[in-house]
Amino acid sequence: MRRYNIWRPLMLIIVAVLTKSLVTNLCILFGMQAESASSMGTLGMVIAGLVMYNRMTNRRRK
Repeated sequence: MRRYNIWRPLMLIIVAVLTKSLVTNLCILFGMQAESASSMGTLGMVIAGLVMYNRMTNRRRK
């Protein structure tokens, strides 16, 4: 494990969890049911995780 960076996976997890929380709270604030808001939060979390992962791997390749 040469040059393993512990911050990249931690940042990925933190961004995903914060995004889920933010999207869920915004959906509930705008009147969505809690179950649907949780589903939207999960979708936002997956999208944010994929975007962040792609940005990290593209910068590492160059």
